[in-house]
Amino acid sequence: MADSLLLLKRVSSRHTWLRARKARPQLILSRRPRRRFRNLRWRSRRRLRRRLLQAQAAGGDWLQGGCLVSGAAALQRLKTSVRRRASSPEPAEDPIPSGPTILPIPPVRPAGSGRAVLLLPLGQGFTFSGICRVTCLYGQVQVFGFTISQGQPAQNVFSTYTHSRLTINAVHYSVHEKSKKEMKREARVLLRPYLNQDDRYCLMGSFSPLCSIVLLERLKTSTVNFIISHPGLSYIFVQEVRTFQINSEYFALRSVGIRREKKKTGLRLTESAFAVMEELVSISSEVDSCPVILVCGCQDIGKSTFNRYLINQLLNSVSCVDYLECDLGQTEFTPPGCISLLNITEPVLGPPFTHQRTPQKMVYYGKTSCKNNFENYIEVIKYVFSSYKREAPLIINTMGWVADQGLLLLIDLIRLLSPSHVVQFNSDRSKYMPDLTPDFVDDMDGLYTRRKSRVRNRGFHLPEFAESLEFADEEKESPVMSTGYKLMFVKSEFVTGKTPRNRESHNRVLRELAVLGYLSQLQPPVPKPLRDLHGLTPYQVPFNAVALRIIHADVAPTHILYAVNASWIGLCKILDDVRGYASGPILLAQSPICDCVGFGICRGIDMEKRLYHILTPVPPEELRHVNCLLVGAVSIPQCVLKSQRGLEGTIPYVTTDYNFKLPGASEKIGARESGATYKEKGHPKAKFYRKTY
Repeated sequence: MADSLLLLKRVSSRHTWLRARKARPQLILSRRPRRRFRNLRWRSRRRLRRRLLQAQAAGGDWLQGGCLVSGAAALQRLKTSVRRRASSPEPAEDPIPSGPTILPIPPVRPAGSGRAVLLLPLGQGFTFSGICRVTCLYGQVQVFGFTISQGQPAQNVFSTYTHSRLTINAVHYSVHEKSKKEMKREARVLLRPYLNQDDRYCLMGSFSPLCSIVLLERLKTSTVNFIISHPGLSYIFVQEVRTFQINSEYFALRSVGIRREKKKTGLRLTESAFAVMEELVSISSEVDSCPVILVCGCQDIGKSTFNRYLINQLLNSVSCVDYLECDLGQTEFTPPGCISLLNITEPVLGPPFTHQRTPQKMVYYGKTSCKNNFENYIEVIKYVFSSYKREAPLIINTMGWVADQGLLLLIDLIRLLSPSHVVQFNSDRSKYMPDLTPDFVDDMDGLYTRRKSRVRNRGFHLPEFAESLEFADEEKESPVMSTGYKLMFVKSEFVTGKTPRNRESHNRVLRELAVLGYLSQLQPPVPKPLRDLHGLTPYQVPFNAVALRIIHADVAPTHILYAVNASWIGLCKILDDVRGYASGPILLAQSPICDCVGFGICRGIDMEKRLYHILTPVPPEELRHVNCLLVGAVSIPQCVLKSQRGLEGTIPYVTTDYNFKLPGASEKIGARESGATYKEKGHPKAKFYRKTY
């Protein structure tokens, strides 16, 4: 009775009830009395407990009968009430585990403008959306499979709305027999530059052994600024959502540029995926072990996500990972339409359009699909794969087309690339795909290969491929076409928002974002302001210095320059010398298989001076070797053409008056849409953009 400070008016008719209520102190969050805890149902108890823990994480205090008490004392009273409830004859529906209490919501404290400090108990995670810079101040955390330890450099993390949300997980680390007091003292010293005394005291009140402390900082990059500068693309990184939980944590995360998400929206991998990755990482960590890992499966099943996670897991134990891109439509590190070989030394903590990189070897195929031209596709893969030196583990990404001819093409790739491990994705939602066991591959005919390593008579000779590869002497003793690999299965439960109706439009958006991510390299580094593409100075290339080729269509020679103007072009190197011609343009009769050093935009053609005006982020030392321009089916995103700021009057390269009778000007592009149709001026190959009102 001495602890109760809430004075209530006595009424004779309620004498017994008042005595019982006065004898039992109440625990309330405001001045409005709450129901007694004993009479609450188990769901109400859980909801009340969650609110108390949220208030404690935000550093708030609670009112007990009109007087302020600490959050720890109120939580202790709450736990005591729950234990009493559990010890009653009624069955306990929500038992409280013994041992230290783990907060379901990690506390977040603001650390100045654009910064916040996050405390993560061992085994807990923080799922978020947005972009930020993550630094581990104390302990060890893991993001997308990559481990960030105390003292390591900060990492840029991109949790975008086009892919699954990322989670910062606290993982186990060695403490070298330190006591809890010593760990708290060490963590408190590390927090001094970032938090004031009150915030440190509040955060350290939730400190537990083996917890981790993370610094979240606002991230500004030229890639992000360039992409969100286009109308309709700002939601990709930051999306405003109405919320009713306005507290100090909300404002702290908002200043960083992120928001907390539910755990179910985060990235989730199956147990079979983790088991396969654990085995592959163990094999790659062995001395002189360079496994060749081929990942296959149908589309939208999680292959790309698995590859990113596997790359990050491998980088925890090895210095670099090689990556062979064989998927033309959804490339990982380059713009679409490329087959490339890359050496990855930094973690992949975001979608493809956030980490465009320069490959070790790349060929511009020019189309997002290899249908009707399988032989050229195989030849390009052979050419790129010949640069693999077998000095690091290799991950091979394949297309999601695994039916009919796509399956036969996949069998050819397995025989040509000779992987040591094949990871096959299966799902209950996907179409049937046979198990690609070594015996099955040996007994099946591919498009160009027969069982027992024979080929069909199509002018395609596999022994020449084996002789062209640069292997060591001891590797030449074993046959290159051997299919002796280990097959590993991954049961996928990957949930995607794509449907057969919107799959193509969704993939087109991702391809355009990859092109925008590449073009962002033209922008100056932050904090300098963005520059419009039409305001940048292009390179001037004479007609007789480079050769031209339209890869994806047959264009009349009189229309070649129309096709090149205002187009996405590949800057390539061919072995032929094109400097002997007095004038140009120089046209190639066949599509060459040659190295591509980068991409650019032909923003104009000067017919009087016979010059191409090319805008590209490729450095000048690489441009000196370029002597070929390839134009494919990959186009400039329409947002680049439509949102040219600072222009008055007619927008360059965009018109509503176009002659569709030109050869190659009409092409079926799918479902019809309402609105005016417009396209780039003078482009004879269909690049249609729909303008809706």
